[in-house]
Amino acid sequence: MNRDSNLYTFLFIGLLIVGIASILTFTARTLKPLQDENVRNEKMQNILSTVGVNVNREEAESYYNKFIIQELSLKLDGSINESLNPFSEIDLVKELKKDYNNQHFPLYVAEIDSKQFYIIELRGFGLWDAIWGYISFESDFNTIKGASFDHKGETAGLGAEITQDWFKKSFEQEKIFNDSGDFVGITVLKGNNDPGNTDKNDHEVDAISGSTITGDGVTNMIYERIKNYIPFINKMNQSVVMN
Repeated sequence: MNRDSNLYTFLFIGLLIVGIASILTFTARTLKPLQDENVRNEKMQNILSTVGVNVNREEAESYYNKFIIQELSLKLDGSINESLNPFSEIDLVKELKKDYNNQHFPLYVAEIDSKQFYIIELRGFGLWDAIWGYISFESDFNTIKGASFDHKGETAGLGAEITQDWFKKSFEQEKIFNDSGDFVGITVLKGNNDPGNTDKNDHEVDAISGSTITGDGVTNMIYERIKNYIPFINKMNQSVVMN
């Protein structure tokens, strides 16, 4: 074949494209199990971090199996779907697209030094895109033990600061119910007159400067997600009283 002909050029380019596509497909398929494993381990890391267990990815699974004693898939009425594994079978991105009455809500129970903690998965929206995370509670299911946040596209140095330790730590020991037992959540508020977050009964944490919309997103995310667990919390509290 004449190498100077158009046909040769088109064939050469076509074969080159097919070859590159094949290599990329093979690489993607080869790396996917490793990528899935990294995502799985990172999820375990984030869950554990809310109860003060900070480990690397290689240690994540062993510590997760050590400290997480229950994985619950809750229904809207507070009952448990025993047939659904929340860790591997509930994806909040997909879950939030379902009819509200058919959604499930993941709950993880940790036990550390004979103390139990309850961990809720969060999902919401910031300024530019999705934000998510986990928040844990002490056995009263009112006092926050810890929190972990992440984002897809918040502004570096502003909204992206929700991932920083100083912001996450500001939620520790805050309460989500007021003295009357009403669910109020936690408000991320600029100028809350408590920049040091020493008042743990005001249901507020200080906002990130210049990130009002991201802060509002965190506020709304925490309220919207946790309210779905109120039926379960009420059942749990009734069980404690009865016992």
